[in-house]
Amino acid sequence: MTDKNFTIFLVDDDSGVRTALSGLLRARRYEVKPYPSPQDFLADHDATVPGCALLDVSMPGLDGLALQEALTADGVHRPVIFITGVGDVPTSVRAMKAGAIDFLTKPVDESDLLAAIERAAKRDAEARQSHTEVESIQARVRTLTPRELEVLTHVVAGRLNKQTAGDLGIAEKTIKVHRARVMQKMCVRTLVDLVRLAEKAGISQ
Repeated sequence: MTDKNFTIFLVDDDSGVRTALSGLLRARRYEVKPYPSPQDFLADHDATVPGCALLDVSMPGLDGLALQEALTADGVHRPVIFITGVGDVPTSVRAMKAGAIDFLTKPVDESDLLAAIERAAKRDAEARQSHTEVESIQARVRTLTPRELEVLTHVVAGRLNKQTAGDLGIAEKTIKVHRARVMQKMCVRTLVDLVRLAEKAGISQ
């Protein structure tokens, strides 16, 4: 079952739909924040809050797909579920390609909606866990000296100690010392783990 701290951001210009869906979801003990327009949603949105966006496709001004694109452009990877009054295959394909969890037709089937929310919750939790892990790795990288970071970059590129020493113009034994310090600061025991963490932190050859 989805964590009830998971918030559903409902955006629909139809007050009847907002009322009906809010009531349905709150009866299931979900936290629901309804908005009559994408602009109201964007003005109030907090990307740090776990949850998903339940968006009407057709709305005046900024429609649901444009809102999805706006979130992505801002670096917000909020899981999105679309609802629409009319089934539109090209639009649904576009939405799914952009990463939507599901594309549901009104009147929305309760079981389909709840299943989509469960999938959204899982994706959101995984994304937040991955983000937290990357932040932790990057914090470790920031403890490295400039020279240690150079050595790490060479390790990721698959360079041997002798090759790295030649590239950097320092003794091979010094490279070994730097590499040992890098592994200690990055909290790893093997080169495989070191390379894996470096790649997650965005360090490449």
